[in-house]
Formats: sequence, C-alpha cells, structure tokens
Amino acid sequence: MSANDNDIIVLDSVLEQNRMQTADSLSDSDYFEVFTFEQFLKNYELSYDELFSGKVGGSGDGGIDGFFTFINNELLSEEDIDIGAIKKNPTLEVFLIQAKRSPTFSERAVDSVNATVADIFNLKNDLSEFRTIYNADLIDKTDAFRKAYLDLAARHPELKIYYIYASKGDTSTIHPNVRNRARTLEETIERYFHGSVVEAKFVGARELLDASRLEKSYTLQLKFIENYISRGEDNYVILSSLKDYFDFISMDENGDLRRYIFESNVRDYQGEVEVNQDVRQTLESDDGLDFWWLNNGVTILASKASIAGKIITLDDVQVVNGLQTTTIIYNHFKEGAIDEEDKRSILIRIVVTNNAETRDRIIKATNFQTAIPIASLKATDRIQRNIEDYFSRHDWFYDRRKNFYKNIGKPADKIISIPYLAQTVMAIILREPDNARARPSSLIKRESDYIRVFSESMSPAIYLFCAKTMKRIDNFLRNESVEYPTQDKKDLKFHLAMLSTIKLLGKTDYVAKDVISLTEDDFSKDVLVESLQETIKLANEFADETGGAIGKIAKKRDFVNYMIENIELSSEGAVQ
Repeated sequence: MSANDNDIIVLDSVLEQNRMQTADSLSDSDYFEVFTFEQFLKNYELSYDELFSGKVGGSGDGGIDGFFTFINNELLSEEDIDIGAIKKNPTLEVFLIQAKRSPTFSERAVDSVNATVADIFNLKNDLSEFRTIYNADLIDKTDAFRKAYLDLAARHPELKIYYIYASKGDTSTIHPNVRNRARTLEETIERYFHGSVVEAKFVGARELLDASRLEKSYTLQLKFIENYISRGEDNYVILSSLKDYFDFISMDENGDLRRYIFESNVRDYQGEVEVNQDVRQTLESDDGLDFWWLNNGVTILASKASIAGKIITLDDVQVVNGLQTTTIIYNHFKEGAIDEEDKRSILIRIVVTNNAETRDRIIKATNFQTAIPIASLKATDRIQRNIEDYFSRHDWFYDRRKNFYKNIGKPADKIISIPYLAQTVMAIILREPDNARARPSSLIKRESDYIRVFSESMSPAIYLFCAKTMKRIDNFLRNESVEYPTQDKKDLKFHLAMLSTIKLLGKTDYVAKDVISLTEDDFSKDVLVESLQETIKLANEFADETGGAIGKIAKKRDFVNYMIENIELSSEGAVQ
C-alpha cells in the first residue's frame, strides 16, 4: 500500500464524516465538489449558499465543476455590479475548479477545460451560441465575469485567473504530459487576457487533507508595549508594535491575512481611497512621528482576556473596526517592508464581553464613524436577533452573523442566511418570486424592501415556516425532479414556492396570517410534483407568447401576474 493509498483512505473517512454531519442530502460526488470549493476558497469566508452558488458541475459543464469570481475579495453575484462603488485598480479573481474523485490526474480532464476556456473567454464569441453546448450555470457565471471585467476596464483591474484540478491522486507522480497540458491551458487564458496572472494548480488527496486541517484559531496572542485597564478589569487600551500587530493578523501556515477575524466588519477594504492613501503615506513616512499619534487605531472584541507579562491572550477575537488600517499594515509588511528598527506602535482598544447585544451595539457604534449604507448594519437589528433566537429554539440556525453556525459544524440544510430568508419571504409571503429570483444579493439593500420583508408585526414562526418550506423545495428539486432541466428548476424554484402555497390555501390573495395554517409537511412530494408541473407549464406558455427564455421571464412581474391569473385552484385542495 502506497502513502497515497493511506491518504485516500483517510480523506474518504473525512469526507464521509463531514458529509453526514453537515450535508447528508448531497451525493458523494456533489459533496466532494463542495468540499473542494470550501478548502481552496477558505480564505474568502464563503457561506454554504455561496459555495453552492458557484457549483456548475453536471451535464454540459465543459469540465468545470466550480466557477467563482471575486471583486476585491467579495463574491460576484449574477446581479449588475455597482461600478461607482469600486475604486481604481480593483482586484478581479476567477477560480475555475475541477473536482474529480478519481485516484489519478488525466490529460483528458485538462484538455476539456482548455477547449472550454477557448470558447467562453474569447470575448468575440457570443455566449448565447454556446447554450446548446454548455449548461446555463456555466454560461451565466461566464457572462457575469465578462460583464464585470468589461465594466471595470477603465479602472484598470488586476486580473488573476486560477485553474485548480483536484482529485484523489498523488501530485508527486503526475505524468509530464498532464503538466504540459496545464501549461497549454495557462497559455490559452493568457492569450485572451494579456497581462493577467494565470496559474494552474494540481491538488491531490494529501493537499486536500492538509487544507481541511487548517483550522481557524479565534484564540490569539498579541504582544504589547503598554496597556491601560479601563472600566472594570476586562477592558484594555494597549499599544502594540506594528510588527507584532502584523504577526497577530497573519496566518502562521502561509502568512495570509486572517480574514475570518474581520467577519463582524460591515464592509471590506475600500482600496486606494483618499483616507487609505493618507494612512499608507503615514506608514511609509520617516518623519519621526509615531504611527498611533496619527491614526485612530483598531477595536477588538473578545469573550475572554488574560495577560502574562507583555502578552495578552484573547478568545473569540473579532476586529470590528480598523479593517482599512489593518489591511494597509498587512500589505506594508507583506511586501517586505520590515524594519527591525521600526519602533512605531498602533493603538488597540479591546472590549471583553459575552453579551451578544452589547457586541452588536459596539459593532454598529464603531462603524458609524464613516458613511456606510444602513442595510450593511441590519444584522444587528433586534428583529434579526429575535429570528435567530426563535430558530435556535427549534434546532434551526439563522446565520445572522455570517458563517457562525457553519464554523461550529451545524448542518448546511438547517443554516439559513439573511439573503436566503429574505428571498423565501419575498416569494411565499409577498408573492414576489420575480424579485426573489432577480435580486438575490441586493434584495434588502433598499430600506423600503427591508421593512416589507422583516417586520416586527410578523411572527417569528412565519419566518421559520418559510425557511423550512424553501429547504424542502430545494431538496425536492435536487433529488425528486430529475426529468426537468436543472436551470429551469433554478429559475422557477421561488415561483414553485408561491404557486404551491396558493394551491394549498386555495386562494391567490392570502396574507401572512393565512400561512400560519400551513406546515412544511403540507408541501408533500405529491403536492410539489403537481405544482412543479403546473409552474413549468405556465412558464412555457408565457415564454411562447412573449418570445422570452424562461431564465428571463422568471425575473419579470408580468409572468408572475400571468401565473396568478391562470393557476388552477381547487377548493378541495385547500388546507382548512
């Protein structure tokens, strides 16, 4: 038995245990893909919903199982990007991930991706011409990347494209022909995007195991120079050297920034805006002034703190204010600007509390110092906390704080994100599946939409009902409706949720309190089969009348009105 055989056995054990714990509704093949995405995009803090959103594997995938695009470390959705909010020289990263459970790496697998990128990355090619060759998910992801790349062209983006080929093979024994194919793939991509950074990487069983073992540590130690204990004995104001703070925010394994300790920030790094330019110039200057004299410093939340000598140990670390300053310091030292004679310091406020409401108040207060869209702070609202508490009492998990429940190993099928819940309420309660489908990530950015979806007058039980029902529909579409095209099911799943609710209630003008009479068990397989048949029938009829594709009409209000007017209601089928 070879060393790689041992690695495969251990990897299979890890995969099975993790799948049973977090995603037992997925097949082994589907879970291997998602597992691979998670390991090699770990630094981007993607939720389960976001990991699944990048999955394009299946019939017509062109050899690509995962397609993820990031702008300044933020995942690109299908919606149009807000160009005005993106500053000069953004970073645009694309990950093409191929995940095969085979014990080797093959030339054919690389060749298939090479042929695909020659089609989809040639900007002269009309993507609509490839819809009979590649599946709709791959086309849509490519289209979103193309639009972002062209929209950002005037801002001179730094483009990085990575091809990751993961299998259970041994990377030390890859045949030279396979590596040559990978170099050809790199050359193909470089030909279409001159000046970009292109990298092909092979990942085997051992690398997958190593990646899965890289755990986030929320208990960290920080060296300091001076400290002042404020009110009580558990809150501190300290001065730490810039180099020690750099060590604190850097991963031990590879020196990457510990992005996960910034999960509670309401915005990401803003690039070379004027304020950040000033901070960088202050850091690079040699005028004899200490850094903390000219900078507001950072705020850290922790659940526990202890001091031994000149080292403070913090549990459950979250840097809630100072991401801009931190990123500039990280980049400064990462680029090799380490001067052992540099004695400058940064001011750090440490607040120790286990009270969730207090933590939320601090997050909101520290982030109101600069102009931030109010929607970015919604996770701290009382109604969001109430929903989380209600879900928890019923063994479901509302991801008010992104990835909190994913990080502690709760099942993916029971974790509900804020955008996902907003989509389900918009579709089931407000009967607006068109909005739920068309604006998944920006659905509640407008205050008017937010108030309609998250209302103090609405019972938390309704939110849990919507979440459970939509999860049931997702599982049905994934496992029980194989005769229908995957893309049609994706486009119409919110319409299916609305239509089946209407049929169960026996009326089209129901209100939120009517839904309380239903349970997720009412959405049986028979009900969903019948409702899906009718949903797709109505979609095809409307598409024929208007000449539009299902993917486009699913985002139009006219189609929803057509559905409501033509749904076949039966009083016998209404739940009493």
